[in-house]
Amino acid sequence: MILLDLPYVSDYLKETIARNQYPVFEPSGNLHFNPEQHSFCLTEKEAIEYFRKNPETRVYTNSENSTHWMIRNLGFTDRTKLVTLFKDKVAFRELTRSMYPNLYFRNVPFEEIKGIVAEELPFPCVIKPAIGFFSLGVYTVNHEGEWDRVKQSLFNDIQYIRNLYPTEVLDTARFIIEEYIYGDEYAFDAYFDHEGKPVMLNILKHYFASGDDVSDRVYVTSRQIMRENMELMLDFLERLGARVEMKNFPLHVEVRIDEKGRMVPIEVNPMRFGGWCTTADNAGFAYGLNTYEYFLDGKKPDWDSILAQDNPNLYSLIVLNNSTGIPGKDIKSFDYERLLQNFNKPLELRKTDCAKFPLFGFIFTETAPENSAELDRILRDDLREYCNF
Repeated sequence: MILLDLPYVSDYLKETIARNQYPVFEPSGNLHFNPEQHSFCLTEKEAIEYFRKNPETRVYTNSENSTHWMIRNLGFTDRTKLVTLFKDKVAFRELTRSMYPNLYFRNVPFEEIKGIVAEELPFPCVIKPAIGFFSLGVYTVNHEGEWDRVKQSLFNDIQYIRNLYPTEVLDTARFIIEEYIYGDEYAFDAYFDHEGKPVMLNILKHYFASGDDVSDRVYVTSRQIMRENMELMLDFLERLGARVEMKNFPLHVEVRIDEKGRMVPIEVNPMRFGGWCTTADNAGFAYGLNTYEYFLDGKKPDWDSILAQDNPNLYSLIVLNNSTGIPGKDIKSFDYERLLQNFNKPLELRKTDCAKFPLFGFIFTETAPENSAELDRILRDDLREYCNF
């Protein structure tokens, strides 16, 4: 079954659903499929009954927003316990404490943040909502002198970000402060099969413009990235699976790997791959894998054959986050066509309403190694030149 929800459903996902006739329920009521024309569309009552009759069914949601419906309506399933566990960054750190015993973290109610003085913290460190999404409310604090400034920035932003998503998706009542994790950052999509064994579907390297950058601007996958990291990430999933049982369970994981090859997880996002139909659709462009089908049909990619192909190109997901410094409501238009001219081979453009969300859209690209400078440019671009204010 698929739980479809706001804020975005790609045509790629909708075509996948229609082709396979996967049962669908849309908790938001914002229907992408007409129940009168599509027999696979379920009502809320039918969806809940479906779960009762098929407790082991594979379930995927395209959006964090569906987690609040699951928690409220599917308490009789083990999945809601897993969703609650992984959505709470503090609970996740407690679960993996024995794997990373020296990693500092601290649970802090929002109202207590102002009272924390710099002398109490290790630096550099990161502060973020204990239940968060999309790098919202995330700040890196490099040294003691930045702590007061970051606290003020956080309080200035909190009124805006707390209204973007349900509290089960983004809850600003509690924050986690943890030591900064050094190394290259990666995001990967995977699932645990019916036997509880992990299956890898995609790995992307997260590019940053600087050490202070916490944005989601550029993610890149390639056959080389897959070859270099798959074994290490599958080993982590096996160790995680030994601590909490997961079967027929999809997840999106963010990690960092240091120069000595040691990997530390940042977070595990349950029941989905990358939000806004991003990393899952990226695997289609890069490897011809429909990861929705691979999970829901219980299939495993033939990585030996895929990675044996002589293709050095980079396949990127570019998040056009609003880095202009201008509120989206004050931006009259955005010149997408001009922006696309900066890429040798754009594969798909997806526009969003910057007045409703803090981004202009997404671009999927294919880049030959000799043209990688185009990714560096967009990584550092504040996008102001494409805006009409």
